[in-house]
Amino acid sequence: MTMPLTPPKRKNPLKRTRLPVLPSGIRSRTAHLLTQAAAEGRFALPACNDCGAVHYPPRDACPKCLSPRLALKDVSPAGSVAAETIIRTSTDAYFRERMPWRIGTVALDAGPAVIAHLHGDVSAGQRVRLALKLDKSGQAVAIALPEKETPDMSDDPQLRELTLDPKFRRVLVTDARTPVGRAVVEAMVKAGAALVFAGVPESWKPTPGQDDLAKLKGVEIHALDVTDTKSVQELAAEIGAKVDILINTAEHVRPGGLLERRGVQMAREELEAGYLGLLRLAQAFGPTMRFRGADGVNNACAWVNVLSVYALTNWPAYGAHSASQAAMLSAAQSLRAELRPGGVRVVNVFSGPIETEWYQPVPPPKVAPGQIASAIVDALKRGLEDVYVGDIAEDVRARLAVNPKAIERELG
Repeated sequence: MTMPLTPPKRKNPLKRTRLPVLPSGIRSRTAHLLTQAAAEGRFALPACNDCGAVHYPPRDACPKCLSPRLALKDVSPAGSVAAETIIRTSTDAYFRERMPWRIGTVALDAGPAVIAHLHGDVSAGQRVRLALKLDKSGQAVAIALPEKETPDMSDDPQLRELTLDPKFRRVLVTDARTPVGRAVVEAMVKAGAALVFAGVPESWKPTPGQDDLAKLKGVEIHALDVTDTKSVQELAAEIGAKVDILINTAEHVRPGGLLERRGVQMAREELEAGYLGLLRLAQAFGPTMRFRGADGVNNACAWVNVLSVYALTNWPAYGAHSASQAAMLSAAQSLRAELRPGGVRVVNVFSGPIETEWYQPVPPPKVAPGQIASAIVDALKRGLEDVYVGDIAEDVRARLAVNPKAIERELG
């Protein structure tokens, strides 16, 4: 039975911060099929397009018919633990710090047998469900979870190593003035965050809902303007060493493409809040978060960016904004690689048009701010890397996978 997690004790400032070490990150290009599935929260294994055989581990040819025509296929995660063992010592620096560690062999109903990490609430002979998760090095691993939810299930130490649960962690929401930002602050409080730092640009300006946020237990209001380098640096100097999860909700949405506008001022404002804002945050908060990747129970673990799905393909009705989001996405991918040595995950949350004033003329379906907040909490608890919120985002994602040129023409 998993023991409930207790709030971490106050850190001894004289004690050396444990440096982050990572599990082995060496994988073949073929094995990255599983990385793709784990990043999106799917349980999928390679399957042969000719004979239909599902296999594990990933191979370059089907072990049954030797066909090279393989593809990732969603399969049932159900299975049984055939054997288990406890590793009590290891020469690997990452696992050595976390002994004992349980692993086992799971016989899947879909056919293959998989060597997986074992959740504390499962044992040999028990029915389980496998899940693909990303480990600290960003690679896909399998963990066997109880078939049904158990008390304090998310507090299992091995599962917590593979997820980004906000419970007892300290969260910075960069812009709590936006509808999405306010919803995220409330969602983090409900998810058990120890402390939520709510960033507010132009803190002198009255904002609807700001007083309600200030009344929430565990919420601190701080001045933060991501378009102002000094503002970002001052807040990082004050709370940078306390931030375990950073959620970037800053936005500057304006309709229009390139030809309708006169000058570049509006485009510059979009870049200041999006791409350049991300750069300022990364330079101010990133190095400390990367250093604190192994800092106890409430270690730095996640950086979340709220993006438009049109960062993936331009929507000319909001063409200039889509371009700034594409630049932000590219920067986020660079940030992902730079934070990985500290075991800090970058999560990109892609959303369709949001139910806010700047998307007012856009017909439904649109995404409510609360949907985005719930999706962020779910992504952190499951340890995902790419999340798509709402029907439009899911549709764009699916159509890009089939025919990128078709969606480019249809949006234009």
